[in-house]
Amino acid sequence: MEENDRYFIGIAGGTCAGKTSVARGIEERIEDYTSIIVQDNYYEDQSDMELEERKKQNYDHPDAFDWDLMEEQIEKMLEGECVDMPVYDFERHTRKDYTERFCPNDTIILEGILALYDERIRDMMDLKLYVDTDDDLRVMRRIERDIQERGRDLESVLNQFRETVKPMHEEFIRPTKKHADIIIPRGYNEKALDMVVTSIQKNSPSYRGE
Repeated sequence: MEENDRYFIGIAGGTCAGKTSVARGIEERIEDYTSIIVQDNYYEDQSDMELEERKKQNYDHPDAFDWDLMEEQIEKMLEGECVDMPVYDFERHTRKDYTERFCPNDTIILEGILALYDERIRDMMDLKLYVDTDDDLRVMRRIERDIQERGRDLESVLNQFRETVKPMHEEFIRPTKKHADIIIPRGYNEKALDMVVTSIQKNSPSYRGE
């Protein structure tokens, strides 16, 4: 396989829609061929702010992300290069003090709420997916995840969902559905996953033996 023949997939959708489950479902089906990029790692560095100020930031707005670094590193990955990827700390609301070495496999997946938002990155994708899940289910999943995994309390999760998550979803995230090649309903859909994997096997240079 040539260095620039990697197959790039974007998976977008609202918070807790099931994007990670879809990415992992693809990874399980094509085993060692897949590398998953979590878009959250590209939140802007906010180490110059006090913690209380960081908590007040809008993390569902496109401006919360470092698009230039994301584009630069994805371009390198598509050429087969390893990168030093930032790692985000959700409890401290900023990047960790270290990076992680990330080396791409043949199929690269970018998953995140705004994975299909930036035109520069979208234009590099071979396949674009949007995971479409009801708001009620997403907010229930968000409560469970943020309390168990990110050290939040119920009141802060509900306030954030009402004040920023839902409005930003309607303004910026849901509109990216129009860019998707495949829309996956209900978060995790076996038939849709089978369709995606078939498309990868048909179009990825590694599977075609090129």
